[in-house]
Amino acid sequence: MNYRHVYHAGNFADVVKHAALARLVEYLKLKDKAFRVIDTHAGLGLYDLSSAEARKTGEWRGGIGRLLDAGLSPPALALLAPYLDAVRAANPEGGVECYPGSPGIVRHLLRPQDRLSAIELHPQDFQRLKALFAGDFQVRAIELDGWLALGAHLPPKEKRGLVLVDPPFEQPGEFERLLDGLVRAHRRWPGGIYALWYPIKDRAAVRGFREMLGACGVPKILDVAFEVRRPSSEARFDGTGLVVVNPPFVFEKEMRVLLPELVGALAEDDGARWSLEWLAGENATA
Repeated sequence: MNYRHVYHAGNFADVVKHAALARLVEYLKLKDKAFRVIDTHAGLGLYDLSSAEARKTGEWRGGIGRLLDAGLSPPALALLAPYLDAVRAANPEGGVECYPGSPGIVRHLLRPQDRLSAIELHPQDFQRLKALFAGDFQVRAIELDGWLALGAHLPPKEKRGLVLVDPPFEQPGEFERLLDGLVRAHRRWPGGIYALWYPIKDRAAVRGFREMLGACGVPKILDVAFEVRRPSSEARFDGTGLVVVNPPFVFEKEMRVLLPELVGALAEDDGARWSLEWLAGENATA
């Protein structure tokens, strides 16, 4: 699966992932002490939805485009507000001409004392990321293999924060790389919050990944899964997953409010569904 993000910005997977990301950042802001977000596969930081790549797929129309027109309940809208505020800030003239990637969303939510490390290996993407945050002392754009950052940049000096691992799934073995990266990172910084994105496409691989996570020794792992359509006999991108390690105590409750409404807003057929499963800790069943 080639998931270079410029083709998929603002799709249903981004909506779910970034809504959850915003809730994690908002939790960190409940304490005055500074924190750092480390985004290991940061991408461009901001995506032009009129670009040839975005127009080629048009996936944003079934994601953020549909969400903005959805009739959501007041509790869900309140939880989505930080995320949607970041999207609207990227579109000051209204509409959705641009979509902020994870570093753009995080940067919008940071307080003056907080910091972001945005890491990207792709040379052209890094140059655009660096230009986006030029002169911003709260953001450090780093040209580096994000997998290496899980060792070299942990723990952050702030000792509080979040690590987002959002690989492109361009190469075989990405699930194994995610697991290995998490175990190594958790060993260096066991108190951090980790959010690891994965696609729901190869269902056997997803099952294996979840089983490995449950047995890896990391003590507190919550799996968030979201599918926009019923499973197919063919391998296709039906859903999105987010593994959250050390989730805040309010996170599961918030997701139980948000996910059913996101299914209502983004479903492509009556097979759309969501789940929350403790793979380790709490009420783990894996």
